[in-house]
Amino acid sequence: MGEAPTPVRVVVLGGGTAGWMTAAGLAGLLPGLARVSLIESEEIGIVGVGEATLPHIRSFVERLGIDEAAFMKATHATYKLGIDFRDFGRIGQSYIHPFGSFGEEVQGVGFHHWWLELARHGLARDLGDYSLAVAAARANRFRPPAEDDSLASTYGYAYQFDATLFGPFMRQFSLNLGVERHEGRVVAVERDGASGDVTALVLADGRRIAGDLFVDCSGFRSLLLGQELGEAWEDWAHWLPCDRAAAMPCAHASAELRPYTTATAMPAGWRWQIPLQHRMGNGYVFSSAHLSEDEACAAILAAAEGTPLAEPRILKFRPGRRTRSWSHNVIGVGLASGFLEPLESTSIYLAQMAITYLIELFPVGGVIDPRDRDAFNRLVDMEYDRVRDFLILHYHATTRDDSDFWNHVRTMQVPDSLAGKLELWRQAGRIAKYSDGLFYDASWIAVFIGQGLLPEAHDPRTALIDPNALARASERLRLAVAGEVATMPEHREYLAREAARLAEAA
Repeated sequence: MGEAPTPVRVVVLGGGTAGWMTAAGLAGLLPGLARVSLIESEEIGIVGVGEATLPHIRSFVERLGIDEAAFMKATHATYKLGIDFRDFGRIGQSYIHPFGSFGEEVQGVGFHHWWLELARHGLARDLGDYSLAVAAARANRFRPPAEDDSLASTYGYAYQFDATLFGPFMRQFSLNLGVERHEGRVVAVERDGASGDVTALVLADGRRIAGDLFVDCSGFRSLLLGQELGEAWEDWAHWLPCDRAAAMPCAHASAELRPYTTATAMPAGWRWQIPLQHRMGNGYVFSSAHLSEDEACAAILAAAEGTPLAEPRILKFRPGRRTRSWSHNVIGVGLASGFLEPLESTSIYLAQMAITYLIELFPVGGVIDPRDRDAFNRLVDMEYDRVRDFLILHYHATTRDDSDFWNHVRTMQVPDSLAGKLELWRQAGRIAKYSDGLFYDASWIAVFIGQGLLPEAHDPRTALIDPNALARASERLRLAVAGEVATMPEHREYLAREAARLAEAA
């Protein structure tokens, strides 16, 4: 047997969600291959408000061996079955984008084609009635999915947690794995004169933190990838004009605890409601070209449910990404690499995705293969581009003409990649297929149909079935979904059970 490779010295710049997720992922999943240090400064702080996530975060938590109940207690988290979109397609319209499927494929034909055939005959009920995730969310009920092939297995879930608590939780977890933390502010970056690689970061007190690989988690400042290496920023503001958020926590206005995030369209963007165990997160994501910061703060104060626990604070961001997220020996993760906007809760997913690809393409022994670097950049770009298109769809697929903002997004020219997906749907009710990336058929179907964008045609095989027989079969499915939901505990009750189980085990 050969000798074990020398551990790669990895320096993570920046704490918060992205930084400590990176540190935990590398230290926990590459034991003996990576020696991880993290630099953060208490002076700088973090962006965190209330974070809603996607189901992929569960696999990250699980792979690291983190107990879910303990994690949820520490971050005041709730469960999330999807996102309730209101007033996007038109005012008064709402739908839930679920973390789960709609019905099931029959005779090789996707369920949404059968639903479209029912709709053609005026026999279709709300599409969400055929989704267990949607029905459970509307009933404020929750139970983890079954691990079999039954109806009870046809959904997933994510978390909604307090981001100001998630970072510290991951920090302690990382420190327990042996990650070395350095408190301080970086004042200089040392680079190799020949290769241009970063060799060390110098802190304000003179300490020099050397490394072989550097992960930039310094947020929008992008101190290494953007400022030092000069990796250009690809601006997507012309497609995603929202560049501000007015965020404000409130006390819960009622005893119910919704297992989903709410996104309500507003005249210059949209506002969120994220229910945590201890409070409700609220925010207005808006375009500063269409609304002033003072107007946004006034709007969220007027619209929020429950007593405000603090004054609204303004967060600024730029939609887009770096042209390369891995340059030289520096990898950008999180906001340092790119940011779209919070609409589909993709921020943590995009950080987790980059960490996952880095682990898969990790330069064992410290020697970076340019092919691995190119593969990383290609994969990251693909993820960002596909998420971008999906977010643009929410704005573009609308009939709203009640404000300059909605007139702009409704009539703007969209990326060719999205235009192709829209044409495929309009002509035949088909969803573009891809094997990697985020948001598969059910997600696109939820938005297309939820926002009233019905196709001109659908699978002709559905017309071979008697529509009344089809209606009876779909009604049996609806009743089965409703029956399954009736057996689930209320969301708040399930959280209480898990808390009690954790207390008993302590």
